[in-house]
Amino acid sequence: MTGATAPRLIHLTTTDMSLDWLLAPQLAAFAAAGYEVVGASAAGPHVPALAARSIRHVDVTSLTRAPSLRSDLAAFVELYRLLRREQPTILHTHNPKPGVLGRIAGRLARVPVVVNTQHGLYAQPTDRLRRRLPVYALERIAAAFGHAELVQNPEDARTLVRTLKVPARKVTVLGNGIDLGRFSGNRPAAARAALRAEWGVSDGDVLVGVVGRLVREKGLDEIVAAARQLRELAPQVRIVVVGPADPDKTDGFTEAARHAAEADGVRFAGRRDDMPECYAAMDVFLTATHREGFPRAAMEASASGLPVVATDIRGCRQVVDDGTTGLLVPVRNPAALANAVARLAGDEALRSQMGAAGKQRAEREFDQQRVIDTTLSTYARLLQRRGLAAPRPG
Repeated sequence: MTGATAPRLIHLTTTDMSLDWLLAPQLAAFAAAGYEVVGASAAGPHVPALAARSIRHVDVTSLTRAPSLRSDLAAFVELYRLLRREQPTILHTHNPKPGVLGRIAGRLARVPVVVNTQHGLYAQPTDRLRRRLPVYALERIAAAFGHAELVQNPEDARTLVRTLKVPARKVTVLGNGIDLGRFSGNRPAAARAALRAEWGVSDGDVLVGVVGRLVREKGLDEIVAAARQLRELAPQVRIVVVGPADPDKTDGFTEAARHAAEADGVRFAGRRDDMPECYAAMDVFLTATHREGFPRAAMEASASGLPVVATDIRGCRQVVDDGTTGLLVPVRNPAALANAVARLAGDEALRSQMGAAGKQRAEREFDQQRVIDTTLSTYARLLQRRGLAAPRPG
């Protein structure tokens, strides 16, 4: 099927970074399945990368991360006009803000099929009422305008159905996945040694890796506090954080905060394109995140054969089998983080055992093709319900 006759599929996110770094493999698969794929977001430095993948990008200028009644209303109007102009067959939104604005605008613009992916509800049942109430209210309203909710973990699915009263027929547990082939296999020992040397890690050190954007929501404050405790608990531990700064986020980790963390022994390696090699250089993977849908970096670490220390929250619980593939610790608890890391740092056999178990689980459960297949089957089912045909691969 050619692009001229293919049903148009728009994926809507806040930033082009999400389209490029998180969704690009899926977008390529949807194009191969016969859709004309378009990425919509505020334009940024990732638009050329999307163009290189033959993904057309449309700019939603008013769409911002930070909540603002004025800019959100402007974004809603802009989205509505864009959808009327582009006339997609399917609009696929990604929460939080594009999920709310997009589902409502999509239905009002008479898009035949509106799908939303929940990448972790922005509030959890354990949060205070003043946080849960507005988030749940907006999600319940927006879900009424959409045709399907693809949810990354079963805990959010239960919240949607039981608490928000979203019809169960609309909700599908999607999970999350990665390119397993990229992270499997052994890396040359020389490459591992070179990267560890670049990061100032000696032969007898235990390298604990953290991967993610530099925002406080990822638990960076707790990691820094744990690093201070590990000086005495496990002095052989070295912590390296791999990931880009995110200054547009209100909880972005500032340059001053990074300098203070470095004084406590935490090294920041910035964003890197050689993530398989980075994981191969590590001995333990650590995430202290406060909120996740289904953490990609933890899946990549497991697929790379690393034991994972993670916070005991929804999403992380779907990746880490506590005591088998890694260790779960209470959220916002630096002492628990330090103790878990120290336990693994002092037991090479346990690290090897948990890493092997995590790799086996990743091979069974974390293949991104399952996510792609579930999404495509959802599209086909909803198109059929609307009397429309799904495309045939070209």
